[in-house]
Amino acid sequence: MNWTWFHKLGSPKWFYGISGKLLPWLSVAAVLLIGIGLVWGLAFAPPDYQQGNSFRIIYIHVPAAMLAQSCYVMLAVCGIVGLVWKMKLADVALQCAAPIGAWMTAVALVTGAIWGKPTWGSWWVWDARLTSMLILLFLYFGLIALGNAISNRDSAAKACAVLAIVGVINIPIIKYSVEWWNTLHQGATFTLTEKPAMPVEMWAPLLLMVLGFYCFFGAVLLMRMRLEVLKRESRTRWVKAEVQSSLGARA
Repeated sequence: MNWTWFHKLGSPKWFYGISGKLLPWLSVAAVLLIGIGLVWGLAFAPPDYQQGNSFRIIYIHVPAAMLAQSCYVMLAVCGIVGLVWKMKLADVALQCAAPIGAWMTAVALVTGAIWGKPTWGSWWVWDARLTSMLILLFLYFGLIALGNAISNRDSAAKACAVLAIVGVINIPIIKYSVEWWNTLHQGATFTLTEKPAMPVEMWAPLLLMVLGFYCFFGAVLLMRMRLEVLKRESRTRWVKAEVQSSLGARA
């Protein structure tokens, strides 16, 4: 089997080139999908027969929660790649994705609290799903703090990789918490493996929002990684040539 494509993923120069081509497409897709999904979900989707209009928070809450969990799984994969194959670009992805995941987790918790007040009568309850999501936020904070606390980049990369791999055990706990324990949190609102219980007028804009959030994540991650790659590879010839080319284009 030809693994050339896999080794290319570890090349900062190759990544910088391909990411520059993908970035505009992801950015445009994110704007269109989120714009259409948000307007459709907030203005045109019918109210829920039990929750009324308060259910509309799911168009922010669900995509943010899904992305927060997916992002951490990606960090664990990056940690494995970094430890096993010694790809420095894996550490770049890990360090650049962690703040995005933390923000998505915070958005999920805040929007969940906004939904919980009219539904449960309280902003916060020590529910299994909510508590495990809060732990996820602390894991993100731990990764960010650990990456900034260790001055040696190689040591910081190894430490963050280990924490990301160990912390991924929290993801199945989040996912199955509503099944393992008697919780207030409702079951999955949206899955890709089962037919949605909601009418198409309600789940279609949610699908657009989920896709839009993932495109947004991809675009922001690529932008952050491109800047970090330029910073780490600043002494290489290709970066100097890239900078000169950019300055020449602006002149």
